[in-house]
Amino acid sequence: MPAEVKEQIRLEVAHVLFIDIVGYSKLSINEQRAVVDELTRIVRGSDQYQKAEAAGRLIKIPAGDGMALVFYTSQEAPAQCAIEISGALKAHPRLQVRMGVHSGPVSGVIDVNGHANLAGAGLNMAQRVMACGDAGHILVSKHVAEDLEEYEHWRPLLHDLGTCEVKHGMRVAIANLYADEVGNPRLPKKFQALKKHSTRMRWAAMTAALLTLAIIVAGVAMFSRNRAGSTLAAPEKSIAVLPFENRSEDKANAYFADGIQDEILTRLSKIADLKVISRTSTQHYKSAPENLSEIAKQLGVAHILEGSVQKSGDAVRVNVQLIKAANDSHLWADTFDRRLTDTFSVESEVAKAIADQLRAKLTGEEEQVIAARPTENPEAYDAYLRGLAYIVKASYSATNALGAQKYLREAVRLDPKFALGWAQLSFSDSLGYLSTLLQPTVALREEARQAAETALTLQPNLGEAVLAKGVYYYACLKDYDAAVRYFEQAHQLLPNNSQIPESLAYVARRRGQWDRSESYFNEAERLDPRNVNLLTQHALSYMSLRRFPEALRKLDQVLIITPDDANIIALKAAIAQAQGDLPRAAALLAPLRPTANDTGPLATQVYQAILERRPAQVIPRVKEILAKPDPALGYFNGELRVYLGWAQEVAGDHAAARESWRQARSELEPFLNEQPENYSLILDLAVVSMGLGDKAAAFALTERATAVVPIEKDAVFGPIPIEILARVAAQMGESDRAIAALQKLLSIPYAGAFPAGPLTPALLRLDPMFDPLRNDPRFQKLASTAPDAAAK
Repeated sequence: MPAEVKEQIRLEVAHVLFIDIVGYSKLSINEQRAVVDELTRIVRGSDQYQKAEAAGRLIKIPAGDGMALVFYTSQEAPAQCAIEISGALKAHPRLQVRMGVHSGPVSGVIDVNGHANLAGAGLNMAQRVMACGDAGHILVSKHVAEDLEEYEHWRPLLHDLGTCEVKHGMRVAIANLYADEVGNPRLPKKFQALKKHSTRMRWAAMTAALLTLAIIVAGVAMFSRNRAGSTLAAPEKSIAVLPFENRSEDKANAYFADGIQDEILTRLSKIADLKVISRTSTQHYKSAPENLSEIAKQLGVAHILEGSVQKSGDAVRVNVQLIKAANDSHLWADTFDRRLTDTFSVESEVAKAIADQLRAKLTGEEEQVIAARPTENPEAYDAYLRGLAYIVKASYSATNALGAQKYLREAVRLDPKFALGWAQLSFSDSLGYLSTLLQPTVALREEARQAAETALTLQPNLGEAVLAKGVYYYACLKDYDAAVRYFEQAHQLLPNNSQIPESLAYVARRRGQWDRSESYFNEAERLDPRNVNLLTQHALSYMSLRRFPEALRKLDQVLIITPDDANIIALKAAIAQAQGDLPRAAALLAPLRPTANDTGPLATQVYQAILERRPAQVIPRVKEILAKPDPALGYFNGELRVYLGWAQEVAGDHAAARESWRQARSELEPFLNEQPENYSLILDLAVVSMGLGDKAAAFALTERATAVVPIEKDAVFGPIPIEILARVAAQMGESDRAIAALQKLLSIPYAGAFPAGPLTPALLRLDPMFDPLRNDPRFQKLASTAPDAAAK
């Protein structure tokens, strides 16, 4: 099969517009052919269609009496396309169509002709949404409406209709999309239907009832037309599991209560018929909050599970209660007294009881999965829960990464057949390797591989093991094709796991598929709306794209969840730096007191002082931290010394700067033997060589980093060696080379070499490292470019 066909048919989130010609079957064959041709011309003439087709981000599927358009651009594309088509149809009154929009997973099939085609829930749901409408209607699923409501200009066009029963008795929440000149404001017939009375009614009573109904319907329609926005109902089969209260006398047992909550949630999340919110979103709430209806609204669920855990020696008591959030009614509650060795039965029984209460359909395989015992060793399970407690912390730091690794290693040592423990160890190692929160050594990468393979050998159908193998391929090998294959497989086993669309967002981002990455981020946030790390990564994508207002909105979302988070405040300051607003950045950074472990805020403060050209204020603080280096931070200590040398150079203390750089080189070089593919470490040494005047070494190191992370392989971090090359060239008198690199960097999105993110004209004006270029007219032109133009 050609590579481009394989690329086309991967499982991924797509944005689908389904179009159907109303009354098609009543037309003659010639008339049918004519209206299909007419509709095709109108569709092909729409702006959204042409843009997506030109970019190669559209798949067209004929459907006899209509068609499906599958967009891979943005969640707005099918809705905008529907509006354009609806507007064009005003000039073709004989052509009556209805349209449905949904975003969801689609996957490829090969038809009998050997051509790539599409199938999947995303396509099926778009068709079902459409089928709820009449001629002229543009109906969108609830989850598309929620996406569109993020944009202010869509809100007046969206009108909540409630739920409609579709195929197999499924009920789908739907909104009607219309404006004065497009769409159909009338209530669809399916929403007007009333249940017939079981007894006969007199004609007068019937007439009165129908008149009343007409008034009600008219009132609803009028209300819908005049609302600026809508809040759509949560699916009935949806649940969030709040943190369990630790009622043990030993408060150190909090990790155990968290672990019981997480295991119940994990089992529930493997039931495809349920919507289950991830723990990373629920962990920020109290164990038994008073405002359950508000929390349910924030999380987009209809039900809440509360609980408590009391552990004393080998005895465990678990209390749980299932609550319908809308009216705070208790649907089910129970208390379980067990020995420590039998806690798995509690988790399974609770998951099964909740599924029964919510009338979720379980397959035979799902019943087996939620009843499974991950280990027979209670000590191993205890170590696993301790490790898991570090992984799910809101702020995943080097300390947390080391804590997770320590306990997960202990878990699999105690039980070498603990597949879930091996999977989580691989997952933790791979993320530590990618983020360099763990020292990215060859040995760490090998442990991640072996742990994933061990987990899969022990349990080939364990979703977490399949996911871990995908993360290993993505994070450690940058083999994106293999990673996506494993993520697709994991999606079938873990239908509610937000880490899968999140991981696909990262892969798409590395490939430079920024719109596709955005879609995956939105999909992950639907499952995990208050996941601090997920929201932060989404903000970092916006920063890379230089879409700073959107980045700030995401960061503000995080601060609502975790107020005063130093890392998030530092990112907001970094955006102010990128925009050239140093006073605002200074005001944000002033209250922060970062330690050596707070590498992001600390580096942002140092960079702020350098940009202000007043580094004397931070030099003593950096020296204080370096006087007692934390060995657990590995090469970060040497990197901080690079910043110190730069600050001293800007302060005019050239001798001290050279001494700091020499010491940084002696600290960093030994790490390079163990971490030959750590491009950050290589570039630190390039900056050191530049500072020490070693031009040949500086350029050689930037070339080495480019080979490790080529831009063709990594659109996010691949340009960073080019930025360091520009800086080295500027300092070493090679202005042509520097200007060429800067011209390229200002034209593309990327992460950025320093805390403020990708270079902007404002940063060119402020950063002292570019001082040798100040009189070059080419540089002056780049530095004066409007930010929006630079970002294109």
